[in-house]
Amino acid sequence: MQFPESWLREFCNPALSTQELADTLTMAGLEVEELAPVAPPFTKIVVGEIKEAVQHPDADRLRVCQVDVGQGALLNIVCGAPNARVGIKVPCAMVGAELPAGDDGKPFLIKVGKLRGVESYGMLCSARELKLSEDHGGLLELPADAPLGQNIRDYLKLDDTLFTLKLTPNLAHCLSVYGVARELSALTGAPLAQPQFPKAATSIADRVPVIISAPDLCGRFSGRVIRNVNTRAATPQWMVDRLARCGQRSVSPLVDISNYVMFEFGRPSHIFDLDKIHGGLDVRWGAAGEQLKLLNGNTVTLDEKVGVIADERAVESLAGIMGGDATAVSDDTRHIYVEAAFWWPEAVAGRSRRYNFSTDAGHRFERGVDPQLTVEHIERITQLIVEICGTPETACAPIDDQQVNLPAPNPVRMRVARAAKVIGMPLTLAQCVDALKRLGLPVQQGEGVLTVQPPSFRFDLRLEEDLIEEVARVVGYNNLPTTPPLAPITPKLRLESHRSSFAVRRELAALGYQETINFSFVEEHWEKELAGNDTPIKLLNPIASQLSVMRSSLLGSLLQVLKFNLDRKAARVRVFELGRVFLRDASVKNTDTTVEGFHQPMRVAGLAYGAPDALQWGRKDKAVDFYDAKGDVEALLAPLRPTFESATHPALHPGRCARVLLAGQAIGYVGELHPQWRQSWDLPTAPMLFELELDAVLQRQVPAFRAVAKRQLVERDIAVVVAERVTHDEVMRAIRGSLPGELLRSAVLFDVFRPQPQRAGEAMAAGAIAQGEKSLAIRLTLGSDAEALTDAQIDAAVQSVLQALTQQTAARLR
Repeated sequence: MQFPESWLREFCNPALSTQELADTLTMAGLEVEELAPVAPPFTKIVVGEIKEAVQHPDADRLRVCQVDVGQGALLNIVCGAPNARVGIKVPCAMVGAELPAGDDGKPFLIKVGKLRGVESYGMLCSARELKLSEDHGGLLELPADAPLGQNIRDYLKLDDTLFTLKLTPNLAHCLSVYGVARELSALTGAPLAQPQFPKAATSIADRVPVIISAPDLCGRFSGRVIRNVNTRAATPQWMVDRLARCGQRSVSPLVDISNYVMFEFGRPSHIFDLDKIHGGLDVRWGAAGEQLKLLNGNTVTLDEKVGVIADERAVESLAGIMGGDATAVSDDTRHIYVEAAFWWPEAVAGRSRRYNFSTDAGHRFERGVDPQLTVEHIERITQLIVEICGTPETACAPIDDQQVNLPAPNPVRMRVARAAKVIGMPLTLAQCVDALKRLGLPVQQGEGVLTVQPPSFRFDLRLEEDLIEEVARVVGYNNLPTTPPLAPITPKLRLESHRSSFAVRRELAALGYQETINFSFVEEHWEKELAGNDTPIKLLNPIASQLSVMRSSLLGSLLQVLKFNLDRKAARVRVFELGRVFLRDASVKNTDTTVEGFHQPMRVAGLAYGAPDALQWGRKDKAVDFYDAKGDVEALLAPLRPTFESATHPALHPGRCARVLLAGQAIGYVGELHPQWRQSWDLPTAPMLFELELDAVLQRQVPAFRAVAKRQLVERDIAVVVAERVTHDEVMRAIRGSLPGELLRSAVLFDVFRPQPQRAGEAMAAGAIAQGEKSLAIRLTLGSDAEALTDAQIDAAVQSVLQALTQQTAARLR
């Protein structure tokens, strides 16, 4: 909200400088976001009148003017403005004047000069040259009663400051100059000028019939007929200037008056052309399919959730937001209907955003406007209309005031002891009473308890904490004592067997992945296709129509990132995300960190696409494969050793997908994207993906002391033939279970051999490997800390391994 300081001081003028006034408002919660001068510095510019204007003898676009600046002698000034003519009063820069600085930052000094051979003793100025506006259409014309020779800064009141306030939604009562002045009076103790609302003389009994069909939309509707007004009258310059300094341009006298009272008292109103209203008005909810052309030129389609004012033929106004074009006042308007109403905040909130625009009226009504002063504010509007647009035939009708559903705020209690505890400083009952009364709040005292009946303009006072905040604001946040906390602070230490999520991020970054952060809400078809979730958790109020459900997998978000990068010609993408997923789980109860019926675990997921490494001469160019992703998962979980088993997942290739197990527990999946989804996402090659439970990834082994082997280890290589279906994990499980204690230090598969396809009619050699079999070469490392192994012990150990392999995998020695 923006307004000039001079207007504020007309209502409340404390003995404070501009900066002190701004600091006072800011420390009371009315943040002053910016202070800006109305006009930049300039000197020796006065009111002048053109007495004579003749054509320059040597220039078609210049005129030689004789200008009276109240010094007796006329000044000879050459001017090129198109509106330079006899009789107008304009700003005149005298010789020696300094105009506002230009683009180079230096002020422009006026000297005696010659233009095409004619001497010029000054300069006639436009609004743009004085940096008052961007209008450069000609000289700034001043009213005819402007006193000659008066400093233009004094005449136009340019030594003023614009205040820009950044108000929170609960401060709706401060969305006017008078509202801010009321707060300032409470904070400083300076007297507040009480506004007067003289009743207009009524000479006609005209009335527009009004029906309030929706009391939940409109609680009070007041209106008055005024006949024979002059809508072609000029808006007074003082009103134009004040509106401009509030950020509002002048439109027409009636519109300017309505806007002026809105900025003055926070009362949005609307003025109808009476002759364009057909019959009476009906205040109701809209109907589906109804259309309304607004004052801004937009045509909107209405529904049952939007309030309207309609006559017997059509909708004429969007309730509390903007009037309609059909009943708008114009230069031909003679008779008007002035309306001021109380619209329920809940009935106006959010309606403007549905049509992609906002208005000052809607901004105020959705926060709450005083329902008790509609009649008084219509009297104020009437007063200005009569003064500015009145004619000898102007006639006012009595105000028609209908009250059907006004808010009835409940009393709010505040315990003084509670206020002192929350604010953090000792407070007395008298201090609290004084603070609340200064704010204009009626207070009843009890035993350590104050009861306040919120006034009609305070929609924000509902809880005890609201009153405590008001006391704190008036006492002054800057007066609160600085008290260090007394409670002991105990650091929350992480177990040594757990690493932090930042360590996981650093590990993945070291593997070449880049972190992404995505929305937790995703497209519904992702859940069905990539997670096999036919009943996802739906959002009641999604931020976008396609982001309508909560994710149960991170893979869709990573695929979206991949697609975004591929569309921008990225050749290699490696990304990961640590994020929360949302699953239905009836066993979850409500706590401080959980929501009943929903499990919200953290997961870590990664995606690799393109070459395993950046382009280089030392490796052949090939696409990333399953084993690259599997290796990254093993590196992420190290020093823990995961195992992998064949599995299926809705998002992954049926034959290139593995379940990741840690200590026998499944913690996630790794694999290649399913060909069906690769085709639907239009990907040139398939990416590799993995998704793991973060809790499992955070686990790590606590380092344990182990002595270095005192005796030399023994290595033995064996080669066994097994069926193709036998997995590496089955072979290693059989070997580890065959030897006791620490005799087996390691078992490593170092070679796999499969036979060539046999030709037709060719006999298979004795002992050869048949089709459907494979040969595995395994190196066994044996050792003992107690003694050196003998050949007999070594042979016995190898035989135990072979026997276990034969029994559990049907292997035979090659």
